[in-house]
Amino acid sequence: MGSFLFRQGGSAVLAALVLFTYLPTLSTAKENGGLAQQISAVVDAPEYKHATWGIAIADAATGESLYQLNADKMFAPASTTKLFTVAAALDALGADFRFTTPVYRTGDVGPNGRLNGDLVLRAMGDPNLSGRIDENGHLAYTNEDHTYAGFGDTATLTETDAIDGIEELAIKIAASGIRFARDVLVDDRLFDHGTGSGSGPQTLTPVVVNDNVIDVLVTPGSRPGSAGYVELRPQTAYAQFDISIETSEPGGVTDVTVERVSARRYKVRGRIAAGHRPLLRIAEADDPTEFARTLLIERLRAHGVLIGNSIFTPMDRGDLPDVDRYPELSVVARHVSPPFSDAVRVILKVSHNLHASLLPLIMASHKGGRTGEEGLKLEGSFLRRAGVEPGSVSFGGGAGGTRADYVTPTATLQLLSAMQKRPDFAVYHDALPILGVDGTLSEAVPPDSPARGKVYAKTGTLVSYNPVGDDLLLASKALAGYMTAASGRKLLIAIYLNNDVINTPADIAQQGKNVGRLCEIIYSAL
Repeated sequence: MGSFLFRQGGSAVLAALVLFTYLPTLSTAKENGGLAQQISAVVDAPEYKHATWGIAIADAATGESLYQLNADKMFAPASTTKLFTVAAALDALGADFRFTTPVYRTGDVGPNGRLNGDLVLRAMGDPNLSGRIDENGHLAYTNEDHTYAGFGDTATLTETDAIDGIEELAIKIAASGIRFARDVLVDDRLFDHGTGSGSGPQTLTPVVVNDNVIDVLVTPGSRPGSAGYVELRPQTAYAQFDISIETSEPGGVTDVTVERVSARRYKVRGRIAAGHRPLLRIAEADDPTEFARTLLIERLRAHGVLIGNSIFTPMDRGDLPDVDRYPELSVVARHVSPPFSDAVRVILKVSHNLHASLLPLIMASHKGGRTGEEGLKLEGSFLRRAGVEPGSVSFGGGAGGTRADYVTPTATLQLLSAMQKRPDFAVYHDALPILGVDGTLSEAVPPDSPARGKVYAKTGTLVSYNPVGDDLLLASKALAGYMTAASGRKLLIAIYLNNDVINTPADIAQQGKNVGRLCEIIYSAL
């Protein structure tokens, strides 16, 4: 499916990084043998009569332009936006940066471990506070992330504990000797809350536990007509689920939906065919702060720490300590994240919209700011220093999919070229999906493709429903990154397809394969 962004509108922080001006179009800059002819055979097909292609290919070592098609025109980049966002975040934070999430106590601990006050988890923007850390301390991912569940039937879970960071904090608090606290508070004031772009969880706050979702794993019953089984991850009293799943005939209909009915209440309905593999859906927590608070209270109680207030009573935000008081408070536990390089790999490999949307806010907070617009201005400063042509990029968010997102293929190559000169280039390069191997490129070419494993690139997909034609508008299908050609030559490539009318969701995957075919052509010709 790739980095799928399904939007029928939506708002954006209209914070263009630079002006919407661009140079005149360059058509094919160099014939390069049969390369131009082979590319034309794909992009000039009748199905693209109303669509527009933009392509730029350059020698990675010399910068020599090898092929251009509309390379200086603006294109909707979809999730290739994340190439720019992640690059700016690496520059701002550093590959070795680690998020530290502390838990403070607001009073003294008396006899029998009784805390005369509250426990306060101060959220510091860690997008992976829980849900991904594997046995080696790294962040795990699958080729199709659980946050994409519902946009297809192939999303899968990592083999990790959904609340491992929360569990770690609970164990440490219990080990500190505290046996009772009045309440657990979650301080989510690090930056202004917002809304992300693209599919998956939308709410942007400084606290993220299991991507702020409850996973709903559906398994068929033992025979047709029997009830299906549903496993919730994590299991928590934060939300109630009304579940009714029927097992259909083998090979029959499989259609399962999760719908929010009201605050903290969801219904799960549908059918799953007998013998069908487990099917994943998600329920987004409507309040990430209370979700994290509930989970921490539950785990504290499991470890013998009693909390006076109920999880059903929202915390009193007036009890949060003044920010300037934190240096005076005692830290009773802290969670330290894996290095930021791990977070980069998750964002780029699976095209994680929530995490990428958070990056401008995180960057802003590290400079004393609070808004996504401040983070985007920092990104603009970085891109200018990196040599990206002024007027060739505009972004309204970190993930791709806002109405302000436009880039030129040339600008993308300028970024890719600049990143090669950085000491953290290996982190950036190796975090990209590999053509035919993993992440959002795992199925872009067949297993026997000569280009398999030779392209490290970010994908992008932006689709909206067109009620006029009762079809779909593929607003963007994109791929940009690094290639080692058959000759051994290192290449920079950027491929954008915009505004292609398609009929079914299956056509989205087919256009991804067509982009993969272009990669094969470039690989063999250069």
